[in-house]
Amino acid sequence: MHPKEYKKEKNGTGCMTNLQLENSEIIVGVDFSNNARVNEILTAEKSSFLLYPGKRSFNLSKRNASDIKSFMENGANFFILDGTWPCARKMIKLSTNLQKLNRVSFDNSIASKFIIKQQPEALCLSTIESVYTVLNLLNKGGVEQCDTTDFLLPFEKMIEHQLDYMLNPNNKNYSSAANIEIGPKTMYKTNTERNVVFELE
Repeated sequence: MHPKEYKKEKNGTGCMTNLQLENSEIIVGVDFSNNARVNEILTAEKSSFLLYPGKRSFNLSKRNASDIKSFMENGANFFILDGTWPCARKMIKLSTNLQKLNRVSFDNSIASKFIIKQQPEALCLSTIESVYTVLNLLNKGGVEQCDTTDFLLPFEKMIEHQLDYMLNPNNKNYSSAANIEIGPKTMYKTNTERNVVFELE
């Protein structure tokens, strides 16, 4: 997790995902090349992968169960970057150890439910939505066996609370002068900072 994310987003979707996911941990930093905990994980017997898009990444959405099982063993470690897109790119650029990892990606076919925070593109997902998607693909591939039924529930409750905070006239924090309008998710910023994914074991 990028330090900026850690300081400003204590209730961000990276921290939320960490609380939802067993056997996960948050490691804060920018350059992980000499990070003792990261290198400890990388030298363990389990294989490690980086969830990050790229032309040479292993696309879980386009692989069958046999391909996924042969590519990664049960109990593999996933490193996920939590930060804005610019911050995530910087983390990769500086972390020579993470650069060496095989990358894993997926094709997204859904729009993010993150109504309050706008995305750079329509199919960009928040941290918790990305991890939810990957877990379901790993379940389908027979690598994971986890129940994701309520995985997004805290995220959905957070969005519900945010909307109520902004739009409910009965809320003590409501301001009619704010003239807040929640637009459709077809409008996206071209240059933005947003949460992507976070680093976990």
